[in-house]
Amino acid sequence: MLRAARLVRVTGQVQGVGFRPFVHRLALRHQLGGWVRNTSGDVQIEVEGDEVEVERFLAELVAEAPPLARIEEVVVSAHEPGGTASFAILASLTEIDRRQAPPPDTAICPACLAELTDPANRRFRYPFITCTDCGPRYTVIRAMPYDRERTSMAVFEQCPACLAEYHTPGDRRHHSESNSCPRCGPRLWFANDAGATTDGDLIGRAAALVEGGGILALKGLGGFQLAVDATSDDAVRRLRHRKRRDAKPLAVMVPDLAAAATIADLSAAELALLTSAERPIVLAALRPGAPLSCEVAPGLRQVGVMLPTTPLHHLLLTALGRPAVMTSGNATEEPIAIRNREAIERLGTIADGFLLHDREVLARYDDSVVRVVDQRPVVIRRARGYAPAPLDLPVASPVPLVAVGPHLKNTFTLVSGRRAFVSQHIGDLENLETLEHFRATLADYQRLFSLEPGAVAHDLHPEYLSTRAALDMGLPAVAVQHHHAHVAAVLAEHGRSDPVIGVAYDGTGYGADGLTWGAELLRADLISYQRLGHFRYVPLPGGDRAARAPWRVALGYATLLGFDNAWPWAYQDVAPAELALARQQVRQGLNSPRASSMGRLFDAAAAILGVRSVSSFEGQAAMELESLAGRRPASEIICPIVESTDGWVIDPVPLLATLAWQRERGVDPADSAADFHASIAWNTEQLVRRAVDAIGLRTVALGGGSFQNARLLGSLRSRLEAAGLEVLTPRRLGPADGAISYGQAAVAAARLATG
Repeated sequence: MLRAARLVRVTGQVQGVGFRPFVHRLALRHQLGGWVRNTSGDVQIEVEGDEVEVERFLAELVAEAPPLARIEEVVVSAHEPGGTASFAILASLTEIDRRQAPPPDTAICPACLAELTDPANRRFRYPFITCTDCGPRYTVIRAMPYDRERTSMAVFEQCPACLAEYHTPGDRRHHSESNSCPRCGPRLWFANDAGATTDGDLIGRAAALVEGGGILALKGLGGFQLAVDATSDDAVRRLRHRKRRDAKPLAVMVPDLAAAATIADLSAAELALLTSAERPIVLAALRPGAPLSCEVAPGLRQVGVMLPTTPLHHLLLTALGRPAVMTSGNATEEPIAIRNREAIERLGTIADGFLLHDREVLARYDDSVVRVVDQRPVVIRRARGYAPAPLDLPVASPVPLVAVGPHLKNTFTLVSGRRAFVSQHIGDLENLETLEHFRATLADYQRLFSLEPGAVAHDLHPEYLSTRAALDMGLPAVAVQHHHAHVAAVLAEHGRSDPVIGVAYDGTGYGADGLTWGAELLRADLISYQRLGHFRYVPLPGGDRAARAPWRVALGYATLLGFDNAWPWAYQDVAPAELALARQQVRQGLNSPRASSMGRLFDAAAAILGVRSVSSFEGQAAMELESLAGRRPASEIICPIVESTDGWVIDPVPLLATLAWQRERGVDPADSAADFHASIAWNTEQLVRRAVDAIGLRTVALGGGSFQNARLLGSLRSRLEAAGLEVLTPRRLGPADGAISYGQAAVAAARLATG
């Protein structure tokens, strides 16, 4: 027998996923000696034994890896055999200047779910059941490497039965760092105005509160959530009123796929997302006659549906026996509450009862949101289940780097070399509370990744809170234009650094000319960009107020016709004095910034078609316009393209005028909405074709929040591909502002690398 030894380093998502126990079992199977351990940057393995068995071990190391593992690289080097016959799991090793991403939290696995519902199992109905294949990870980790003593589970000393599982090779809970049971793990209790109790059927009491129309606050993986009966109009209205969330759609949790099928028409791709370990909220078509309150997603034909993510959710939804709204535990525009006392103080005026436990949540972590377009997932919000899994950059940064992201839908990104660690969704930096959340989460990331930035990337806008925070760091700063960052994010996700034609459509972004951009055609690589074209500028009376008032945008476009009393029905519900002031602002150029925004163009179309004149949240009118259009057939309306000093300019005024003409003649607004979508896609294709002919590039990158619109994204992508062009779209990150920090990081890394 020829004896061999190998030293192996495995990088990727290989901590917190049962990788060391898997390696231990694999080594025993092949009768190999050696050891395995976590380090700050990877998993290290030493094996020795029969050479044939060593080679089989190495092949199976990748082929049979645990389901949650994501192996990126396996580096194998020869080693001198030392005569070791046994195999051990060693204590973790902390290494300076090396880093490993904490694994994301994952949903309860089938094996744990089976135990949860088995009366003969010692963990029957235990709300914190977990194993190496599922459960909390990122939200309980204080530091890496991932071991129990560096988590919020450290305060729970395992009982003899749990310890036996923890130390038994081959057991599903071998080295499961979050392992516990009713004897030794976290405790649940219920609290309301009558006091707190740990006695009786706590889940049943919580379910009864929801069944009776009450609002329940429960402590989830990444903080508190608010739950109400999703079939009750009164209950959902009460939640909206107390949470100050007038119309923004709410997600619905159901116990299983059968229940999901009663409220949404689900494709195979959507079913796969619903049942994945990440368990995101999936936006799907609302099923006609679904047993849901019309208050859940008013004005929309889509609904956000999700399956239970934790044992606690499973128990609650089973006891409830009906769909439940499950939304973040906060008042609108505030961060999610994560601590018990904090929740009682902040949510006391919202919730009627609390389902609490004593496992500390260390990171605020919202639910992820995904939709499917042409059988491909499009991320709307990246958080639980996905963050903080790292992405790579095409160009390595020569110094550690932080990119602070945008003002709205903020994320930030930390960079070490080629590795980019994009934070979970932070939110809109509109107030001190969210800014403090941003700073605290950034500090946590710097500690977790042992990374001290040497440079900072930020948006061009001087007044963004993220920009101010960046400049306050006192680091060398790299300013990145908003729409360049959108295109760069798509490029970087695809591992590209070569020039492309970029189409960046969104609400607003600070332009290089000091105006508001948002409907842009760029020639861009990771270092620089050139503006090739855009949609015609429109004055926005009231400035930022126009984002919540589609009638203001319609008025701005009307003035481009030469008179501001066109399309009077778009302003028929506006107070005369307010309308007169807005008209005066446009005429005199007062507080009427000019914008090329695609988001505002959708708003104008919605107002002209009578869909919405005032919005409760940014993007509401565009969402309703997409929902109204559905999959109806459509005709394209041609918009003129003219040459200007800053490239080609598409004039959408004839398109809006045609929509108004259709409305005057009684055309179904749904048909007009479909025509509008088709026209934007067709006219964009014409603009791209001009760029292809002029500069010779044949790759197009699509980025920006407007491409969350499934009809627009699918139509434009298919048109461009039919024209023989390569089309790049976001994959692991979404098209909206949540990807901006990654795009900023990609640009800054490339610029710093070239000096």
